[in-house]
This record gives sequence, C-alpha cells and structure tokens, in this order.
Amino acid sequence: MRSVIAIVVLLVGSPIQAQLLPDSLWKRYEAAAQRIITAALADSSAFERLAYLVDTFGPRFSGTPQLERAIDWILESMRQDGLENVRGDTVMVPRWVRGHEALELRHPYRKKLAVLGLGGSIATPPDGIEAEVLVVRSFDELEARRDEARGRIVVFNVPFTTYGETVRYRVMGAVAAARAGAVASLVRSVTPHSLYTPHTGSMRYEQGVPRIPHAALTVEDAELLQRLQDRGQRPRLWLYMEAQTLPDVPSRNVIAELVGRERPEEIVVVGGHIDSWDVGQGAIDDAGGCVAAWEAVRLLKRLGLRPRRTIRVVLWTNEENGLRGALAYRDRYREELDRHVLAIESDAGVFKPEGFGFSGSPEALAIVRAVARLLRPIEADRIWEGGGGADIAPLMRAGVPGMGLRVDGTRYFWYHHTEADTIDKLDPHALNLCIAALAVMAYVVAELPSPLPRRVRSEGGS
Repeated sequence: MRSVIAIVVLLVGSPIQAQLLPDSLWKRYEAAAQRIITAALADSSAFERLAYLVDTFGPRFSGTPQLERAIDWILESMRQDGLENVRGDTVMVPRWVRGHEALELRHPYRKKLAVLGLGGSIATPPDGIEAEVLVVRSFDELEARRDEARGRIVVFNVPFTTYGETVRYRVMGAVAAARAGAVASLVRSVTPHSLYTPHTGSMRYEQGVPRIPHAALTVEDAELLQRLQDRGQRPRLWLYMEAQTLPDVPSRNVIAELVGRERPEEIVVVGGHIDSWDVGQGAIDDAGGCVAAWEAVRLLKRLGLRPRRTIRVVLWTNEENGLRGALAYRDRYREELDRHVLAIESDAGVFKPEGFGFSGSPEALAIVRAVARLLRPIEADRIWEGGGGADIAPLMRAGVPGMGLRVDGTRYFWYHHTEADTIDKLDPHALNLCIAALAVMAYVVAELPSPLPRRVRSEGGS
C-alpha cells in the first residue's frame, strides 16, 4: 500500500495535491470501490431496465412522442428510486421526419437497394430522381471529375478508416456534390463492417449552395456501383425521399441528483443522451449509456454512499441531430459551471469498459489516474489523456474537466445508427461493468477533500 501512495505522490508532483490521497483515505476508497463493484455485478436488474426502456418505447428520435413517453417513464422511475431533485428541463428541439424512401438500380438491371435518408436532408421531387451515377472515392476525386458530376447522382464510396475521418463524407457530401452540379448524393455507410445495413446520421447544407437530397446506401451496394462504373457499364439509380423539416418542438433534459452531504453546490455530472435516431432501438446509442449513468447513481443511493459533493445524472436530449440539450444545459446552469468539478459522459456503447479518456489539468489527470487504480479488479483502470463527449463538450469549453467512458469498441460502428442497434447486441455483465466503472469514478471524485484542480487560464483568456 505504501508503494501505491509513493506512486501517487510522484504522479501528482505536488505535496498539496498528494494529500488528496493519504493512506487512510485510499483504504477507505478501496473498501467503498469494492462494495460498489460487488453490488453492480450482483444481478441483471440494470439490463432488464434497459430492455424495458428500448422494448417499450423503441427509437427515441427528437420531436417524437416515443422520446417524450420514454422521458416521462424515466422521470417517474427516478422518483421511485428515491433520487433527489428529479426534473425535466425543457429544450426546444428540431423535428425532421423521414417519411417513405426508396432506392433502385435501373441500369444495367433493376434491383431494389437498401437506403436510409440522412437527418436534415430535403426530399426528392414527387416522382423521385433518376440519373446516371458518378462514383468517387474522395472529395479530391470529385473535384478532379467535376465536369462529369453535372446532372448525376454522386456516390461517395469511401472505405472506413476512422469515424472522425470518414464521417466527413456523410456530413458534407451533399454540399460538395451540389457544388459540382449533382442532382442528388449518396454516401457509403460509415462502418467497418456491413451485413447489408445502411447507417443514417446527420448532414449539413451551406448557405448559397443548392440543396440536394442526401442519403446513405450499404457498403455492398456502393462497391457494386463502383464495379459497374469501372467496367464502363454506366449505372443508373432512382432515388425517392419524402423527408421534411417541421417547426421545433419541446423536449426535455432529464436531471436527477444524489445531493452531497457537505458541499452540495459542487457537482459531478455523469450521463448520456436519451434521444436516438429513428431506426433500431437506440439500445447501444445511447440508451445503454443513459441506464449505466442512472444505475450508477441509483447504486450509490442504495448502498448509502453519499459523497461530499452532489452527483448529478443528466440524460441529454437531441444529441443526434442538434446538440440542443447540451447547449441548453450549459446555458441554464452557466452560473454553476465554476462549481462543476467533473463531467463524465457514456456515449460509446456499454461494451466491456477499459477505462476513461480525460481532458483537464495535468494535476487533475494524475489524480484521476490514481483513482482509476480502484478499477483494476475489473480491468477498467486505464486513463487516456484526452477524452470527453459531444454533450459535455460545451461544459469542457467553459473550463469543466471532462471524461468519457472508454469501452471495447470493436463492434460499435457495426450497429451505429442502423436498424441493427438493438438490445440483443449487448451483454448484461458488460453493462454491469460499465455501471461499476462510472459509479466508482463519480463517487471518489465527488468524495475527494478538494475538487479536481482546473487548468489555469491566462489573463484575459476566455
């Protein structure tokens, strides 16, 4: 044990900060952490709650009755759990409606193709759009073949490298294709693995650039069109979409707390986003993350582990196509942000946890690395430098330290934004491990004698 403390002192590099984890306090955390882990792994009740949520309410797209009914049920269940200050903070969210859609190969033979319109896209004309295809593998190739794109349906057949790199074609593909004179655009689904599953997601238009319909097709069909084009067979497609954007409607961020016993005004946030796309069940993205955060706080309540600071579970609305919930939370609680000690997000699936990515001061990084050693029994003790999430990004820009749960992501993008995002892809034990990791990290950080040290802002900086 003394060797552990010595390592902590070396890592923190400051006698004052090293006092955050003296031997007696470390022992107390270790016992509490073991209680949390043992309780989290005891049964499958969390998985059963997750299954009820997604089976009962289905996909929870922003602006839909399913989302609001799910939020009603969560709020009532949180009150029954005995959580405190349970509430739904109103947020105005966008309302995009998919409608009917279809895609067909018309030449060299007729074949129905799987398709999913991309969130925010406009519709086709009532008779659809039929045109010859131009398949490209990059924005650079489109620019080089710009003269060929006019009047065609541009297909971006871009193999998956990383999500951050490849998703650019989904987000900005319609703009690039329209600038080249295309009448519609399609993007190869952003995934490393496909069983003929198209993946939806958000896209953008730019002012001054014509708006054209934009949708995703499968990896298999993108490759088919590529082969046809490479042989000189000049494939033609017919695309039909009824997509429309309606006026904003109200939704809610879900808030519940375990109020701190000594410093209730200081807050550790843990959460995920309760909305999902309008396909599948949104079990992986992100009902699992929401239930893991919720159950972590409920578990601490049940074990009687009330930390010094408040732990606030937040289930943000409208992450998928607007981030309105994240922005509204930042604005509503702007006066409290200096007292937000840490924000933790779970939005990478609830597969086997490996640790956390952390963004904050070097001193805080050393402390959370020391805390993470308590998760060594479940092999979730790694801390990567750099981490967070979309919903806590506005808080992080305001100076709040941020942390994202990291899990085995091997299969995450297989199911991401598809009809295959369903409860059967998840494992009860892995979910419980995620709950344990979130509960231990949130509890110990909320229990530390001093809040995590923040980065020192330069004079006159924002």
